[in-house]
Amino acid sequence: MQEYLDQFSDHMTYERNVSPHTLRNYMSDLQQFHDFLAPADEDGNRRHIDIQQVDNITIREYLATLYEKKKKKTSIARKLATLRTFFKFLCREEVLKLNPARLVTSPRLDKKLPVTLSVDDVIRFIESPDTDTPLGRRDRAILELLYGTGVRVSELCGLNVDDIDFKNQSIRVRGKGRKERIVPYGGKAQEAMEAYLGVRGQFLSEADEDSREPQVMFLNYQGTRISTRSVGRLIDKYVAIVADMRNISPHALRHSFATHLLNAGADLRSIQELLGHARLSTTQKYTHVSHERMIEVYDKSHPKA
Repeated sequence: MQEYLDQFSDHMTYERNVSPHTLRNYMSDLQQFHDFLAPADEDGNRRHIDIQQVDNITIREYLATLYEKKKKKTSIARKLATLRTFFKFLCREEVLKLNPARLVTSPRLDKKLPVTLSVDDVIRFIESPDTDTPLGRRDRAILELLYGTGVRVSELCGLNVDDIDFKNQSIRVRGKGRKERIVPYGGKAQEAMEAYLGVRGQFLSEADEDSREPQVMFLNYQGTRISTRSVGRLIDKYVAIVADMRNISPHALRHSFATHLLNAGADLRSIQELLGHARLSTTQKYTHVSHERMIEVYDKSHPKA
């Protein structure tokens, strides 16, 4: 089976052009399935797997072990989607005639509305970093840009200095499938980034000359590209400072960006373009948030509510 995993990895990298992050998720899911089919013995050896013998019953048994381990439904659904993509590739390569994963039903997911913040809460949160320090200026610029553009954290971390058009206040973003789009940002984000650029050199000067990455926009103290995990940690840090906020994720700023635009009258198609959604149906979840807001306003305002 390993040879098929290697071929699939090449297919996703060079034909599907997926991001390194997406590829890692695909291969991790497939490795877990491989471990289920042929657990390693004490010497690290595995029995040979005949891919032709893997059927929908095998996949259901695998999913059952995930349920027993109390894995989240979203995680199980993603792993099944990975298997469907993998076996679809094997069918294309004529290794298999049928895709066994297509016969397996995906778990029914609970529909959850995106977590969003009010405009006042967003402002309080974004303004929580101490901008008297280089780290605080960097963090303020990160938070301003996340809310000011609605980009994914992975997209923000992937920015280089050359991707920022300061004159026209826009950034070039490489999204899912490495598709590029141009996203505008506002004056507050511009001010925050200019303040960060004034101290950005300190992150480079204190880093090892052989490893630092001067082309990268947002740096860590090693002078290299900040990771998505680090951005998640810095958001947790500022959530703790703004004590009355809970359950805020990096994605909450993206959700708030879209919801606030929709509430202000922006059309769904424009928001879809700004967010980089391939399908309008993905963007439509924000209409539910607006409906919630509409009901809230009605209840507070109407004399007969």
